[in-house]
Amino acid sequence: MNWVLKKFDALTPLELYAIIQLRNEVFVVEQNCVYQDADNKDPNAYHFMGWTDNKLVAYTRLLPPGLSYIEPSIGRVVTSPAARKSGLGRELMKNSIDNIYSLFGKHTIRIGAQLYLKNFYASLSFQQTSDIYLEDGIEHIEMILS
Repeated sequence: MNWVLKKFDALTPLELYAIIQLRNEVFVVEQNCVYQDADNKDPNAYHFMGWTDNKLVAYTRLLPPGLSYIEPSIGRVVTSPAARKSGLGRELMKNSIDNIYSLFGKHTIRIGAQLYLKNFYASLSFQQTSDIYLEDGIEHIEMILS
């Protein structure tokens, strides 16, 4: 696995295309959810990518404090369907947490998690901090890692 962290302006056109393609594959097609992925946060985010054999198989968007929440945040967490059940999602999140701490200091991290992934995030020490809410027709909760 080749892990790469880049600001938006440093992404190559092929990297950006791979990110858009993976996010669409999972969030739009697999989850059958029509939503506005281009939310004006990407240009101010760091993009953490996991590549294998020149294919993007894991990705998160790392957001600075004040962009989505008061705290820094990890969003658009996605692994390729072909790479699931391999522990890659856990590795992706652990590395994303480490990157958030390196970029913004060791502060609380807040995420908006799909409800069905609550136990996964809880296994990484995130704690639920909100009631269930609908976002793009999918049940979500806010969680923090202190």
